[in-house]
Amino acid sequence: MAKTVQERSAKTARKRVALAEEELRLRVRPGTRQALADLMEWSGITEQGEALTLMIHHLHGLGPGGALPLLEIPRHEIRLSKIVALEFHRKSMLMIQQDPGDEVITPPY
Repeated sequence: MAKTVQERSAKTARKRVALAEEELRLRVRPGTRQALADLMEWSGITEQGEALTLMIHHLHGLGPGGALPLLEIPRHEIRLSKIVALEFHRKSMLMIQQDPGDEVITPPY
């Protein structure tokens, strides 16, 4: 006799509790979704959960020395060229002349 939907759901729920299974949810933007799709295509993996689980385990297997560089958040460094800094200073001085009373802040060159 075939099991009902409720019986299958109850069995699955008991199995998840016994294995201490936990659902993780992840919201991503299109670029991240595309990167995951590319990784899945390259590896032939069809399930997102399987791909993420494998990536986590492989990354963890690298240990702190191997994994930490891959987990660094890329930061953009903003550097003003000397020409831009001078132009900023020039326009700031013009604005101050039009509305005196503001403090003069000289940008580092």
